[in-house]
Amino acid sequence: MKKIDADALGETLLRRFAGRTSRRSLLSRLGIALVAAPAFPLLPVSRANAAKADRSPEAKTAFARTAQTTDDTQCNYWRYCAIDGALCTCCGGGVHSCPAGAEPSPVSWVGSCINPDDGKAYLIAYRDCCGKPMCSQCGCDNTDRETQIYTPQLNNDIIWCFGTSSMQYHCSTAVLVSAAQ
Repeated sequence: MKKIDADALGETLLRRFAGRTSRRSLLSRLGIALVAAPAFPLLPVSRANAAKADRSPEAKTAFARTAQTTDDTQCNYWRYCAIDGALCTCCGGGVHSCPAGAEPSPVSWVGSCINPDDGKAYLIAYRDCCGKPMCSQCGCDNTDRETQIYTPQLNNDIIWCFGTSSMQYHCSTAVLVSAAQ
């Protein structure tokens, strides 16, 4: 039996590889791999075993356990899970509309509230109405799933009157955007 030298075998394989490929083709393949690598996470993946949201009463927040769908002038109305301020429904406006003389802010913060009638979560955009003195009726401070101030789009402690003619806060609305996934 012939004894095979590992160094000689390695040299033979590398010489054959070098004889069949060029530097340009090797660099080309390496470049293609580097460009294509970030696309791998975008490939479709089976989501059949993905975890479903737990909507059981035990998993609900304190607000979600007491939420109701009939009286939009109460702080426990289901859309108000993350609202902070006076409710526009008590100040001459509606759940999704500012009262006359108040201007809606073009920016908002968001929350995900569970509708107790169907058990589904919905994305709610909270928008401040500005330009009139503060309405002192129906003040609510619901902090369901509120985040720290360094994530401002999910924080309700900010006066969101940016982009309006006046930074004077009047009341807040709760616009249903879509079903949450």
